[in-house]
Amino acid sequence: MSQTSPNYDESKVPALILPDPFVSEKGSLIQTPEAWETIRRPEIFNLFESEVYGRIPKDFDSISFELAQETRNPFSEIAELEEVNIRVSRNGRSHTLRINLFLPKATKEKAPVILLVNYLPTYSDGKLVDEAFWPVPELIRRGLATASFHAETVAPDDATSYQEGIISTLYPEEIGKPDGLKAFGAWGWAAMRAMDYFEQHPKIDAQKSILVGHSRTGKTALWTSANDPRWAITYANESGCGGAALSKRKFGETVEAINTRFPHWFADNFRKYNGREEDLSLDQHLLPGLIAPRAVYYSSARGDQWADPKGEYLGLQLGARVASSIFGKNATFHSSFEELNGPVHLEGVGYHIREGKHDLTWEDWKIFLDFVGKTL
Repeated sequence: MSQTSPNYDESKVPALILPDPFVSEKGSLIQTPEAWETIRRPEIFNLFESEVYGRIPKDFDSISFELAQETRNPFSEIAELEEVNIRVSRNGRSHTLRINLFLPKATKEKAPVILLVNYLPTYSDGKLVDEAFWPVPELIRRGLATASFHAETVAPDDATSYQEGIISTLYPEEIGKPDGLKAFGAWGWAAMRAMDYFEQHPKIDAQKSILVGHSRTGKTALWTSANDPRWAITYANESGCGGAALSKRKFGETVEAINTRFPHWFADNFRKYNGREEDLSLDQHLLPGLIAPRAVYYSSARGDQWADPKGEYLGLQLGARVASSIFGKNATFHSSFEELNGPVHLEGVGYHIREGKHDLTWEDWKIFLDFVGKTL
């Protein structure tokens, strides 16, 4: 069986030998927040940047925000709509990103904001919202502002054209580097520019900002939050291989399968581990530690074996040890995956699994919003 064929048999999962988050590369035991932040976290971050995701450049020359009025507000009774053009310039060239932001009319206080990274193409009929995927009215009624952008407008989700957005325009020096900027990094860069807008907005409480992604953009959300500490909560729904799930389990989608189908998502270096996950000097359980002590939330679907729900749960169960052991949070998952009988909402970490297939549904949103209410 080739490594591109999925394994759905737990008896064929290899014995897990995972790197210890609490032992540095020089063998030092990491026990304090200071040691974590100055020694171990940079080591882990550099490994993910070099070997998995590639860089997200932080530099640019200027940024500006301009409101457009092009589309009818579908929720005008409860929300204000801002169509925002974010123009970023670097080395004499510029790129303009569009985000759509809905602000609740009913609240006079600054509102927390949820940003959804939408991998779906811009809607051909011109609508701004697919409510089945992005339930704007429900979020607004809960006093939340919410925004979204289409990933394709920053970096096309295509192996042959992904460089045609910000990569070739603003960061052409990244092209061809083994750890250079790829599609996930470009989408994360765009989420950061949205955050730049939120921070200066008089009606948004940017300290209570939430980043949400499903599937491929769930992977994006996690890497973005590892790069940008401004997100209070990061939610990855069914993010699977290269996101929440442990690569070394080789269950469902494998590293070779994802790199073969989507060579534009990850750093070129990640291809070294096609069929050789055991050679990885890291695994996805180290990713939540890069976000801690900020909140991380994962969710899975039982019918989505391709994304390896058990591997997603284990990734968070093991990864949450940084929040508990280093930062003293009540973040210990006591149940095994097989014992789960409902959502697990702890201090700064949460997980749920639902019946059904690969999708971001209202059931997912509703359970996650319960966690948001407890966390914020």
